[in-house]
Amino acid sequence: MCWRVQSLHILIFHVSLSKKYIGAYFAVLGGVDAIIFTAGVGEHAPLLREKSCQGLKRPGIEIDAAKNDAPGSGIREISTTDSEVKILLVPTNEALKIARETKKAIECV
Repeated sequence: MCWRVQSLHILIFHVSLSKKYIGAYFAVLGGVDAIIFTAGVGEHAPLLREKSCQGLKRPGIEIDAAKNDAPGSGIREISTTDSEVKILLVPTNEALKIARETKKAIECV
């Protein structure tokens, strides 16, 4: 299979899964206050974030294309000013988390 077709399949899978979870949480909780994208894919894939929020305007989820595509660091909001649901991009630091957990484990020995 061509790598481009395979990449498209992976994108479609992730978007479908993201929308499924957003919809499920929305239904179970009766609404959501925020959607947070994090970790490798969430932090570095504006197309995935855009497609995951596309078509969700009815429940008040609107992503700002310019904010979504703009480079940045730290926690930042990427929803439109009219969005009823905040959309946040939260960077992670897995190495720091692993180091802290390792330190705790070593201290217990």
